[in-house]
Amino acid sequence: MLEDLGYGADMENYRQEQNLDSLGVGRVIAEHRERYEIKSAQGEFEAEVIGNLRFSARERSDFPAVGDWVAFSEYEENKVLIHAVFPRRTVIEREAVGKFGEKQIIATNIDYSFIVQAVDRDFNINRFERYLTICNASGVSPLVILNKTDLISDSELKSMVESVDKRIPQVPIIAISNETRVGYELLFSHIQKGKTYCLLGSSGVGKSTLMNNLAGRDLMKTDAISSSTSKGRHITSHRELILLESGGIIIDNPGMREVGIADATKGLEATFEEIVSLSYQCRFQDCTHNHESGCAILEAVEKGEIDRASYENYMKMEREKEHFESSVAERRKKDKEFGKMVRSVMKDKRQNKP
Repeated sequence: MLEDLGYGADMENYRQEQNLDSLGVGRVIAEHRERYEIKSAQGEFEAEVIGNLRFSARERSDFPAVGDWVAFSEYEENKVLIHAVFPRRTVIEREAVGKFGEKQIIATNIDYSFIVQAVDRDFNINRFERYLTICNASGVSPLVILNKTDLISDSELKSMVESVDKRIPQVPIIAISNETRVGYELLFSHIQKGKTYCLLGSSGVGKSTLMNNLAGRDLMKTDAISSSTSKGRHITSHRELILLESGGIIIDNPGMREVGIADATKGLEATFEEIVSLSYQCRFQDCTHNHESGCAILEAVEKGEIDRASYENYMKMEREKEHFESSVAERRKKDKEFGKMVRSVMKDKRQNKP
């Protein structure tokens, strides 16, 4: 049963090494603020973390997330306490919205990601590159899904596929329709038993309907189809893990309006490999690739060897990464200064103690 959820020998070895074998093992399948649902060989349980784990957590990422493997003990019928979170093989994360220098985990222990966009609205290759960068930073294999193909002509679809393939040629592309199920056979052929897949995409691209169709039953609610926009807007408000009849494991996510780049050096290097390789040929080592003479990247853009839109997208995400890194450094500095102040106050209190 645990193997069906992706449990492997490395996790069992960790369980033994950490003396967790007296506890149950399960996988987080849903997250509701700081309460969770986990699935184990014994069934599904409501869960919360123990006080020690909550106290030792330094930031939000130290708490369980959907996809995590956890050790637990049962304290009431169908209710358990989470004692430990197993090490994560992969973590898909972004910059936390509105939070200074912090990351937000999207999902953990993911093998493949389905990056979904609808062809009838808000089609944006820059966004594909952004999601791809997050996946590459996490070591997760991506696959592009172009949805709602029944709403455009074959020639329009062909043009879109070619434009995506030109910008990100290293990623498989599957065109589907949630309505006609065209492309589903090819999509199912990519889903392997025991592997975990994550759906990434904005609201309204059809992720929840796709999840329902893959599962063969209604799991996610969607709003009514709008006659003006020809789309159903899903109302998923939390992440949820589903075991498919085919043996694959899939995680749905709320639609993300913002996909901020965090610590993504590895992801940028993989997504924009050609641009990064050219940067080593620049005349100046500290070249900013904005205006310098002798910039190999700018020369390639002018010659048409590098797509200008891709170059501009790369530069934008590079600036976001640098901003995030500086925010992290500033936050750590403030935390360190606050810690010094607390220690100083405590020392003064001890010295003045009668």
